[in-house]
Amino acid sequence: MSSMVVTANGNDNKKFKGDDKMDGAPSRVLHIRKLPGEVTETEVIALGLPFGKVTNILMLKGKNQAFLELATEEAAITMVNYYSAVTPHLRNQPIYIQYSNHKELKTDNTLNQRAQAVLQAVTAVQTTNTPISGTTVSESAVTPAQSPVLRIIIDNMYYPVTLDVLHQIFSKFGAVLKIITFTKNNQFQALLQYGDPVNAQQAKLALDGQNIYNACCTLRIDFSKLVNLNVKYNNDKSRDYTRPDLPSGDGQPALDPAIAAAFAKETSLLGLPVAAVPGALSPLAIPNAAAAAAAAAAGRVGMPGVSAGGNTVLLVSNLNEEMVTPQSLFTLFAMSHLNGQKMYGKIIRVTLSKHQTVQLPREGLDDQGLTKDFGNSPLHRFKKPGSKNFQNIFPPSATLHLSNIPPSVAEDDLRTLFANTGGTVKAFKFFQRDHKMALLQMSTVEEAIQALIDLHNYNLGENHHLRVSFSKSTI
Repeated sequence: MSSMVVTANGNDNKKFKGDDKMDGAPSRVLHIRKLPGEVTETEVIALGLPFGKVTNILMLKGKNQAFLELATEEAAITMVNYYSAVTPHLRNQPIYIQYSNHKELKTDNTLNQRAQAVLQAVTAVQTTNTPISGTTVSESAVTPAQSPVLRIIIDNMYYPVTLDVLHQIFSKFGAVLKIITFTKNNQFQALLQYGDPVNAQQAKLALDGQNIYNACCTLRIDFSKLVNLNVKYNNDKSRDYTRPDLPSGDGQPALDPAIAAAFAKETSLLGLPVAAVPGALSPLAIPNAAAAAAAAAAGRVGMPGVSAGGNTVLLVSNLNEEMVTPQSLFTLFAMSHLNGQKMYGKIIRVTLSKHQTVQLPREGLDDQGLTKDFGNSPLHRFKKPGSKNFQNIFPPSATLHLSNIPPSVAEDDLRTLFANTGGTVKAFKFFQRDHKMALLQMSTVEEAIQALIDLHNYNLGENHHLRVSFSKSTI
């Protein structure tokens, strides 16, 4: 087993001969060439972190080369395979990675002190997720700005934003290795890891404050304190693009085309067009809308060669045939976040339809009340992109927001009205400053969905039509 002892004085080339072979046998030591002159140890270490623990580094600045040792040969093989498909870049410059002839890296620690300190600091950040204090490493080595991981918050989220949409947008700035999405403080957030901190910096500069879709879904981007993400499952919540072998875990796996095909055979089917907002794509709540959604999103943030068009027809299945009407679906689908919600006692499924439009029956034919055109309805709550209503779209919840209540209508009247929809009213509260608005809580989300369908636009007299939406607050 060959090992190598070198002095780590970057300009002392006489004592070190680089690996000249392009294709060596696999080794956990990797030889990295054509590095930009000003590159830091942290940036080189960051190349290896997504694939496993980095156990040693040697920078040869005079030769614009480095050696990186990973904990296992398997990690090194994964890294070389990944970067043979995706050319790695540091500071906008392509670099070259190959196996070293050496099986391990033995460095002279007294001369390689800075590199070792950086390695310890980065490893500590990676394992404890906390900033380092009291190390010999200079601050710049572990400042968040050096992290290849971005923390992304999406404000004003009118359309759901999928993991694939984020991947498509952020890939414009470099190879995206991993993404984890989650909800925190009622906000959709994501952690996204590049192979290179410089890509993260470029993406932050270009995208922070941008809208993914017209007048909504605003990106707020910061550097994460983490320098590496640990992804356990590949599904619609998290993905490690360097490890296609990961299981899908407990998360909902992306919708399989075979399942979508099975939907088409269900008895209770209804094509549902969603109003096409200019420059945006409506049906994003479902996984296999991902490709079209990503294309639209990419077009929105200026990715060349991708059209912003997309399908606006949803296929809604597993509906309660006895109860559902076009009117009830129209009222409910002024909302998003509906796949998997219970409606009239059945869990509805929402997916993209293969149809581009909903065919209305020819005039004079009896459609038994199964079709209706809402194109010119005055009841669209979200017709104007960027209107204040866009900020009030929340997933179905047991608490409803009521507005446009006339002065003559009291709490008891509203409690009775909502109890008549077949549910139980658990709580009620008028807004302190404005009795035109109130919060009302039903005992379940399903009851709230039913109440919204029945009572949105209900005439309360004095020319006041009640407005009902799901609330993000509870009483």
